[in-house]
Amino acid sequence: MSGGVDSSVAALLAMRMGYDCVGVTMKLYEDIKGAEDVAKTLGIEHRVVDFSDEFRKRVIEPFVCSYESGETPNPCVICNKAIKFGLLYDYAREEGFSKLVTGHYAKVESGCRLARAKDHSKDQSYFLYCLTPEKLEHILFPLGELTKQEVRAIAEEAGLANASKSDSQDICFLPDGKHAEFIAKYRGTSLSKGNFVDSDGHVIGRHNGIERYTIGQRKGLGVALGRPVFVKEIRPETGEVVLADEKEVFAKRIEIADINWLSEKPDRAEVMIRYNTKPVGAKLSHIAEEKVCAEFDEPVRAPAKGQAAVLYKGDIVLGGGRIAK
Repeated sequence: MSGGVDSSVAALLAMRMGYDCVGVTMKLYEDIKGAEDVAKTLGIEHRVVDFSDEFRKRVIEPFVCSYESGETPNPCVICNKAIKFGLLYDYAREEGFSKLVTGHYAKVESGCRLARAKDHSKDQSYFLYCLTPEKLEHILFPLGELTKQEVRAIAEEAGLANASKSDSQDICFLPDGKHAEFIAKYRGTSLSKGNFVDSDGHVIGRHNGIERYTIGQRKGLGVALGRPVFVKEIRPETGEVVLADEKEVFAKRIEIADINWLSEKPDRAEVMIRYNTKPVGAKLSHIAEEKVCAEFDEPVRAPAKGQAAVLYKGDIVLGGGRIAK
């Protein structure tokens, strides 16, 4: 239980299904007091588990290293794999619980298949591709068939104090969204400056650290070239950030590594290269057990190394991995 309305309603709905529930809040960046109050309203036991050291080691450190390597990480995907459906899932099983219930907007369909939520605008299956059929047997997503408006209505009707609590819009450890400043503080040093260059290697300006940029970015570059330019490439080995016209940030193919398969390996899939974007059809060439090349039916805008690429067939998640190239 995070203290938010989604996990609170998930607990309420699990109770209505007949489950004997215990609210568990991870000591990370969660609203422990809010979760405790909801548990009291629901009349269930509330526990706090401290995963803060592991969170720093398994989520924050890789997040920082990824930016330093010129990538654009997705810490929510990492957290789900290592913490929520890693340590917390293991805790639930060790404590003898039959299900781990969360407030994610996703569905588990027959045969333990992960699927998109009814409300595609809130769907979070993109962040959950790390799950396995074995784990899905013991996971419950009560919000999968609901819209956000319906969830808030249920909370209001049940008298939950957080019924109208606003959604978190940022990464939990970056409430202000300023990842570059966080990295500098985390490392205890200022970010290294370097050159902006064009596609031919000509220096066209200076930047204040490669960690500030992601592929496809236009705003906040601090250069005036008389035309719109976008981040095409980040070169950590030289400290250069390549700027180009927008047409140059489109790609026809990507390489996806560290794939977790939830189905038989397909030859085609619809691929989502960042959260809440339209999946694009692609032909898949299997390079290795956990690596494929996806060749898109139409070019996609600004795929970024480090981001998740999730493979779908309709609403069913086939698997997913990390954009490596």
